[in-house]
Amino acid sequence: TLTLSFGVSVVIQLSPTCIFFPRLSSNPNIISMSVRTYNPSVRVGNWNEDVCLQEDMLKDFLDRRDAGELLIHKTHNLMSTILKKVELSSYSDSFVHFGDKVCLYSPATSSVLSANVSPSDALEARCIPSPCQVSSSRRVEPCPRNTFVIRSCDGSDDGQVLCYGQHFFLQTLPDEGGELFLHSDLATFIKSAKHSRQQEVTLVAEPSFKTAWKVVCFSPQDRMESEGQPVSAGHKVIINHCKTNQHLSALSSFVIRTAYGRELEVTANTQLDPHKAEMPSNHWLFVQESSEEKDGIVTTANLEEQASKMKGMAVIV
Repeated sequence: TLTLSFGVSVVIQLSPTCIFFPRLSSNPNIISMSVRTYNPSVRVGNWNEDVCLQEDMLKDFLDRRDAGELLIHKTHNLMSTILKKVELSSYSDSFVHFGDKVCLYSPATSSVLSANVSPSDALEARCIPSPCQVSSSRRVEPCPRNTFVIRSCDGSDDGQVLCYGQHFFLQTLPDEGGELFLHSDLATFIKSAKHSRQQEVTLVAEPSFKTAWKVVCFSPQDRMESEGQPVSAGHKVIINHCKTNQHLSALSSFVIRTAYGRELEVTANTQLDPHKAEMPSNHWLFVQESSEEKDGIVTTANLEEQASKMKGMAVIV
């Protein structure tokens, strides 16, 4: 009801279909109420543009679905390539051989050495790209990102036993693994581990002296006697970098975020206790496949369970 200046009252009846849009104010303190309360099927405002927008969004979705670019397709690609199950090499003499498919297990952290593919490449990569960072993951199931092949540096044939002090390469699997080599070099101000600033460990495509490693006996008192002896699977060993003489280390105090969850940083750094013996972070085990359970030997089926209950114990799969 409006009352005019000359005393006449006028009653205005509004239709329920009338829509009032609040006036936009230039004052930033006044909140504009221009939110649309109707779906595009209601012919109000810029309804034609809204209908075209929905049609374009549907067309874009169908195109991405046909091209396999949806997130569910990328996740399936990840599970069928880098994270698919891998069978490790079986053994008959409990020794590590050239050509064996193994995992490097850290008993101190209950994790395995793994390739850390960047989040931008994790969902689209068909194989592990080069160069690639490494980390120590508590996802212990054998897969292309945590399975390595032992290769010879001196031309030894596959099947020969790996000995203490003998140089070797750690290479990822072919196809999905990318056939990359575990690499390390001296730390500098420009190139070092991101969090600990220690000597960085990565995966590269070309072998060199920087990708050569050797196995050192776990006990410092038995190292001279063990030189040239076969390396037994399932026993704690030290993985030493030949060029820098630094030991492979899984750092439990440096947790990093990856596309696969929270994992531990891996560096090449020798950590000694007051008795000049290596700290648990430098301890590793060669993990292989086992067809039967023996004394102290764990099969593949219960590795994950043993990793949580038998922390610090020598475990072999």
